[in-house]
Amino acid sequence: MNWDITEENWKQFKGKVKAQWAKLTNDHLDVIAGKRTALAGKIQETYGVSSETAEEQIKKFEAQQKDG
Repeated sequence: MNWDITEENWKQFKGKVKAQWAKLTNDHLDVIAGKRTALAGKIQETYGVSSETAEEQIKKFEAQQKDG
């Protein structure tokens, strides 16, 4: 998954992110703006998980996007 392209197409892509991490608000998604590190930080903050767990979740999400 290319995060540079994700940033460029964030408006279309953020629905998939919202479906995966439903606790993230539209304000969170606006702040993330397609940036992988920002997504990881918001997952940590919102779900109360470690950075390692957030990274694992993002990697699984990335793999799903490649398959789907």
